[in-house]
Parts: sequence; structure tokens; C-alpha cells
Amino acid sequence: MHDTKPLLLDSDFPAVFRKSLEILQLNLGYLCNLSCVHCHVNAGPKRTEMMSRETIDQVLALAEAANIHTLDLTGGAPEMHADFRYLVRAARDRGIEVIDRCNLTILEEPEYTDLAEFLAAQQVNIVASLPCYLEDNVDKQRGKGVFKDSLAALQRLNRLGYGHEDGELTLNLVYNPQDAVLPPDQQALEQAYKQHLQQHYGIVFNRLYAIANMPIQRFGSTLISHGRFESYLTLLKNSFRADNLENLMCLNTLSIDWQGTVYDCDFNQMLDMPVGISDKPRMHISELNLQQLQDAPIATAAHCYGCTAGQGSSCGGALL
Repeated sequence: MHDTKPLLLDSDFPAVFRKSLEILQLNLGYLCNLSCVHCHVNAGPKRTEMMSRETIDQVLALAEAANIHTLDLTGGAPEMHADFRYLVRAARDRGIEVIDRCNLTILEEPEYTDLAEFLAAQQVNIVASLPCYLEDNVDKQRGKGVFKDSLAALQRLNRLGYGHEDGELTLNLVYNPQDAVLPPDQQALEQAYKQHLQQHYGIVFNRLYAIANMPIQRFGSTLISHGRFESYLTLLKNSFRADNLENLMCLNTLSIDWQGTVYDCDFNQMLDMPVGISDKPRMHISELNLQQLQDAPIATAAHCYGCTAGQGSSCGGALL
């Protein structure tokens, strides 16, 4: 796989600085039941990296010390971690909101048939990947049969009360472009998703997040192989909007990898870019001084244009 990091470090991206820490985004490991083309983590069924129980407990201690209101769980498929349920219960017992970034198909795997019920019982907010509402497009990007399994999982979640306007269980979907292009207008696309999924499958959900593909890891390597890396990076730079800078997710979020190393964001984590407050190659969660974070510089490179291009992009969808 091609390494995109050397192509991104020489950048004129504007300096940005942290605000108050509110969210911990935690990557539990790279094990996943899928191997999606657009995956910026390069996750898959053969990955073995997994967070230890000791590190999970350190994260929970940090969440309490920093008065964190949200724990955002990613992977791989975070649900495949042996301590996933332990972590969710511990966070909810502390009054912390939990987001599960779910690929949907995991809910249909034989070993996880009770997972949806667990998530509902713990009132976990689900952010589920569904890169298109058309079967051919989804299966092309994520693998044959993924669309049908995703629909079955969404219908299961709806039966449990997820995604209904008057309900308490939140189900948001994620759209990723099929190609090296920017996402379309999020609001208009959300209406198209809702209309199609309701009309054809009886499925409802709360919000749609339109997220730009980052030129790193598997997607970035594919761009290089096809000779399209530079043109995509140029598109991101030419589409830069300065008013997106005030809403960047890295301003109030800290990313933690499976080894307990801290980063300014999930994308920096995948590029192994040290957190901006440190002059060391890596900073472990045990070394973190919360007072250092306030107004601290954030490590940036050319991929950051992916978050500021057009309507903007973050793990919570469009910024504008």
C-alpha cells in the first residue's frame, strides 16, 4: 500500500488552536468484518490490533477528570472488541453519552445477534455507515451482500425504536462519495435518503452525515495507484472555505488509538502525526496534562483541506 503521509506534510493549511475538550474519540482496534474501499483506517478481518483493558480504564479515568460529555467509539468494527460492552456500560454508568460508529452488517453476524438490543438498552447513539441508498453502489464500495445486510440491520434497529422522530434512540447514517469528489449538499441528500429508504424499505432515521473521503490509508493509496492523488488534493484545496475553521471537530475532540496514544484527530492518528502539544513522536494517555490542551496548537497537514472543503466535513457531517 502506498504511503500518502510524505505527500501531505508540506502544507500551507492555516494554524488552528484547541478550545475546551468535550469529546474523546476512541479507536478500539482495526479488526473489522468488512474491508471497504474508502476505509481510511485500512481495517479488515485479519487485523489483530486491539486496545487493552488497562488502556480502556485509563480512558474512563481521563473522561471523568476532563468532564467529558461524549465518548465516540470507532474501529474497525468497535463492537468486535472483547471489552466493548464493558466500556459502554462503564461510560453510561458515569452519565457519558456514547456514540457507536457501526457498519450495520455487524448486527447481522451470528455472534452478535443480541448486540442491537444491548445498544438500545444502554441508549447508545448509533452512527451507521450507508454510503448510498442503491444496492449496486454500496456493494461495489463495501462488498457483495453488504447492502442487504445493512437494510436488515436498519429494520432491526427501527423495531427497537431507533431513528423515529419522537423516539429517544438516535440513528444517524453516514454517506461517503463513491469517487474522488466532494459530497453533495447534505440537507438535500438527507431528504433523498429518507424518501427512498422509507418508500422502498420502510426504514426511518434521524440525520444523514455527508463525509468527505480522506486521501490517506486505503483510499489515498488507491488514488495514487490510479494517478489521481494530486488532482483530488487540488480539488480539496481549491474548495477551501475559511468559515469552516471555527467548526472543525479537532477543536473540542481528542483522538486516542488502540495503544493509548493521543492525537488531535482520527485522521492524524492514521497518519501517525503527533498531537500538537507534544514535541515527542508519540504521547501516551498517561502522560497527558489536561491544562496543556487549552488553546494549544493542532497538528495539521494537507489532508486537513478535506475537512474544510465546500460545506465542510467532520465525523458529525457537514460543518456549514
